[in-house]
Amino acid sequence: MSTSEREQPKIDQEVIDELKQIVGAESVLTAPADCWAYGYDNSRRHALPQAVVFAYEHEQVRDIVRLCNREKLPLIARGKGTGTTGATVPDHGGVVLSLERMDKILEIDPANRIARVQPGVTNQTLQQQAAEHGFFWPPDPTSAAVCTIGGNLAYNTAGPRAVKYGTPRENTLGLRAVTGLGEEIKTGVITTKGVVGYDLTRLLIGSEGTLAVITEAVLKLTPIAEAKRTMQVSYRDVNAAARAVSAIMAQPVTPCALEFMDGRAIEMVRSYSDLQLAPEVGAMLMIEVDGPSHYLDHAVQAVSDAAQVDGLLELTVARTDAEVAKLWKTRKALSPALRNVAPKKINEDVVVPVSRIPDLIERLEILSQQTGITIVNFGHAGNGNIHVNLLANPDDAEEMARAHQALDSMFNSVLELGGTISGEHGVGLEKRDFVGREIDPVTLRLMNDIRKQFDPNGILNPGKALPPTP
Repeated sequence: MSTSEREQPKIDQEVIDELKQIVGAESVLTAPADCWAYGYDNSRRHALPQAVVFAYEHEQVRDIVRLCNREKLPLIARGKGTGTTGATVPDHGGVVLSLERMDKILEIDPANRIARVQPGVTNQTLQQQAAEHGFFWPPDPTSAAVCTIGGNLAYNTAGPRAVKYGTPRENTLGLRAVTGLGEEIKTGVITTKGVVGYDLTRLLIGSEGTLAVITEAVLKLTPIAEAKRTMQVSYRDVNAAARAVSAIMAQPVTPCALEFMDGRAIEMVRSYSDLQLAPEVGAMLMIEVDGPSHYLDHAVQAVSDAAQVDGLLELTVARTDAEVAKLWKTRKALSPALRNVAPKKINEDVVVPVSRIPDLIERLEILSQQTGITIVNFGHAGNGNIHVNLLANPDDAEEMARAHQALDSMFNSVLELGGTISGEHGVGLEKRDFVGREIDPVTLRLMNDIRKQFDPNGILNPGKALPPTP
């Protein structure tokens, strides 16, 4: 059933009045024109909620959840809507709970290397304030200026630094949250060690708002490295670049970023920018290492040695800020080029073992030839997280049919190579129906049972993340 065809729940005026009592009349929207923008995320999906409610504190979230649970109303929590999988699209109607105004950094504690924040704080704001104390929070998605910490936790969104510093799951110590029954819970600890009870913190992170609404997080901060060095390495083909990635990740120095662009991506940059790239370049790596200043020369040498595999064309190390900007110019030119060619492209993120990257790229090239869909690949090579871009026009039904055929085959290939169908974009609606290919029926049943324990009436983000039970 399509979103437009789905029967939407009715919200009585008495319920609207109760919502206004909880957060104030000015923080409840009900007019369709006012609610319209909160039916989107960064996918192409849209559905109109019956109401939008802005919360400012934990107790308001608790009371809103209790009210929606009592009335059996769908409740979809969201931040700024930067997700790409439809996870915050209210396709069952109901109430959208916006957490963007819960934007306080409650505490930064350098002595214990922690920050305590509300979910509406943007990633960039946290990074800026942590930096004043000499720290950073490792997750660094490209949407950092806009995306919220709550969204980062809901999707377990990471970014380039994950190859060395990990994802939100490795960098969050504890949470405060409200379950689907409106029960208040605290998970985890504020220390870097703690094994009492089950690890509900890691369970809630990545659950896309289907288990509980996160209202506060204790985040583990990392000291900013004293120095950083950037390298750009070009190769004849993707197989050479993939061999280099495997070699780099097999030696002791772990880069803080190891980014990959395939031949198609490089062609895009050549065609739609003024960058001077040699015609024989068929793949490229952007590498950064960080650490104490006295260590950087050794780190650069170790990574450079590992990167020198057969097929290497050029290895450049930046020594100044201007040289760093010049090296990153190629990578930064890619997204505008893709937007020029296919502004409505399909963007998927998948993960395979690092050693299987060339197998995946080869299969994607075959898929491109078979379906006639241009496929451009780039991403976080250090952990095998590849962003696969299908340059298809959603206004062309026949082309989209071929694109979805390519997607279906791609997911099968990823799983055959020992990978996973989502690295950091989440599942939402876009990948929900493919989950059963990756997770066995018994495990899926256990996951649905867990979901019912947190949210017996199924009000929290219904229909997302897990396929419906038979």
